[in-house]
Amino acid sequence: MSRTNWEDIRAEVLRRIRMRLWLPGAVIPTEEALAYEFGCARATISRALRELAQAGVLERRRKAGTRVALHPVRKATLDIAVTRLEVEGRGQIYGYHLIEAGVVAAPVPVCSKLGLAQGAEWLHLQSLHLADGVAFVIEDRWLNPSVLQDPAPDFAAISANEWLVGNVSYARGDIAFSAANASGEEAKMLGVTAGAALFITERCTWGEEAAITWVRLAYAPGYRLLTAV
Repeated sequence: MSRTNWEDIRAEVLRRIRMRLWLPGAVIPTEEALAYEFGCARATISRALRELAQAGVLERRRKAGTRVALHPVRKATLDIAVTRLEVEGRGQIYGYHLIEAGVVAAPVPVCSKLGLAQGAEWLHLQSLHLADGVAFVIEDRWLNPSVLQDPAPDFAAISANEWLVGNVSYARGDIAFSAANASGEEAKMLGVTAGAALFITERCTWGEEAAITWVRLAYAPGYRLLTAV
């Protein structure tokens, strides 16, 4: 396997830990060994391992090597909300439109984050959620086809968000929050000007044996995240 990007290395190390190929407390291969395996510079490996150590996933000690943390640090816990219930909980009328659906090759960044083989074919869904008839959030999702029931759910009738929460259990997940300027397409879908500030949530979830989904949620301006601590 040939990898040169430190983020790809980080994703692969995380995949091995999550799949329990490297168990808690186990010493992982040296930087030299990993650089040889991945066909990249040692500095690339060092950057990836340093990031994971800062996140509490790895423990690095001089002359003692790098180990998988026995008790990985978890910064926060957040339940996955059902968008329909979130909108209705605000006293608004919920609406939903499926814009795009199809099984295609997942892009490299998604494969990297989920630890997938490059070119893996997943179900891509893009949908728009509404509150009182006004655009509320764009849901851009990649979904593992193997988690679907037979017959497959009708995602034109129920959002993947709501179906997954009700039907698929996840063992672990990663979530990130950020701000981004609306692209031309996003601006058109949300009814805002291009470049408007959007609140972004990106989430990956895994089952016991495989990745389940990656989703990017782009909320219309004015959205506030409410949670309990």
